Amino acid sequence: MKKIFLLILLLAAVIPASARTQNYVVGFYNVENLFDVYDDPVKDDAEFLPEGRNKWTLPKYEKKLANIARVINAMRDENGVYHTLLGVSEIENRLVLEDLVSLPELAGANYQIVHYDSPDNRGVDVALLYRPDQFTYIDSESIPFTFEDSKIEFTLDEEEQAAFRTRDILMVHGQIDGEDIAVYVAHLPSRVGGKGADLRPRGAEIIYNHVQQLKREHPGIKVVVMGDMNDNPTDESMVTWMHSKAEIGDMGPEDFYSPFIDMLADGYGSLAYRGVWNIYDNILVDYNLATAPEGGLKICMTNKKHGYYGRVFKKPFMTQQSGQYKGTPFRTFSNGAFIGGFSDHYPTYIVIGK
Repeated sequence: MKKIFLLILLLAAVIPASARTQNYVVGFYNVENLFDVYDDPVKDDAEFLPEGRNKWTLPKYEKKLANIARVINAMRDENGVYHTLLGVSEIENRLVLEDLVSLPELAGANYQIVHYDSPDNRGVDVALLYRPDQFTYIDSESIPFTFEDSKIEFTLDEEEQAAFRTRDILMVHGQIDGEDIAVYVAHLPSRVGGKGADLRPRGAEIIYNHVQQLKREHPGIKVVVMGDMNDNPTDESMVTWMHSKAEIGDMGPEDFYSPFIDMLADGYGSLAYRGVWNIYDNILVDYNLATAPEGGLKICMTNKKHGYYGRVFKKPFMTQQSGQYKGTPFRTFSNGAFIGGFSDHYPTYIVIGK
């Protein structure tokens, strides 16, 4: 018996921890208006051209790319690994992502891209970056925002509904460590002008219904939903229409777990508006991922001291250090002027593993 025990200790010593247990970082980042410098006649990119209002030149674009790469690398430094999956929003097209992932400082990630053009009036899309050594891509779908078959009463009339355009929702299906997983990336309708109170619930309803259909087609699949929801995790879109819960123990088989509900209550935020912190950058996991048995892919704690399962990533270099907006995300533009920052949002992430 003593010899067996010593053998176990010896194996534990020689097998790296990464080989015994494997964690995967899954995150989301609203990168704030990542536009190239070229005119696209089918997109509203006039502000982001060299002669446009923002005087969006190649040096500014390259500075923006370098800033995003710096944030991604800082998260890698914190976790010891690059994200397995990183959803992004406010990107103009696939080209800007190709320029980003081809930067020498991100070469170690070997990120691949899933992106579809969508009909958003501002000309911005969502996308997913993934590491092919950890995520096996199977298929994907761009899900349009529609008003059909909804249980929501809309303020827009039929003509306004027909004219409404926003970002499509991205679904990517693949495998991690041999297990089926689907990732949804969204950027739900804006709050600008006090609008969208019925549109964001509709976006959540579309995602939730699609998830339920996917689960019928792929029993046992695990699901992550992420994005700039333009709503807090406590708002109607997330609680009522995404069926999200603050505690894993309160979940039913068709519910989602929202790790950022408790964090919002404790004062955390991914963006600030008029002095109030919000977490619009939500990540939710389904019942299968929240309650998996031992040996199955499952959400892990990111902060055992506080019992958090989510992380809002912020560092001093990503934060405004002076002036009116001191202490808030160091953004690219302020009052129309280029200030060379990173984004008006902090990224968020979760960790899943066995």
